Amino acid sequence: MDAQEIRQLYQRLIEAWNKRDASAFSECFADDSICIGFDGSEMAGKATILKQLSQIFNDHKTATYVTIVRDVKMLTDDVFLLHAQVGMIQPGKSTIEPSMNAIQLMVAADHQGVAKISSFQNTPAQYHGRPEMQKQLTEELQKVADENRLSS
Repeated sequence: MDAQEIRQLYQRLIEAWNKRDASAFSECFADDSICIGFDGSEMAGKATILKQLSQIFNDHKTATYVTIVRDVKMLTDDVFLLHAQVGMIQPGKSTIEPSMNAIQLMVAADHQGVAKISSFQNTPAQYHGRPEMQKQLTEELQKVADENRLSS
């Protein structure tokens, strides 16, 4: 495994979310993984992730992720940590919704020769009392969205 493989794994995860494909999303995870959503909900294990994401995608039109990978660190020979900042574009819109900005941390490990997510956390980036940081991140994410012509 290397940093590029971890970036590709993360990209598959984001693409699966943006396509509302619960099966492809859950396939990025190890069987015994944990996924913590934006609202703090916890999903333990690949099967639970598949079940809960299927329900979410069936019941809601979810926003589209716009991402900036800030760093990928090798923790051991077979464990990596990816740090990203993300924004979301609400359905029918073309601009980042600042209240939905988040920080994502992903721990990926070698699982029988395949990189899989062991832990994924999505934390709101609200920057209480620091509106200039929220504005800066939103502008940076909007630039990425515009360059990639992303909309929901």
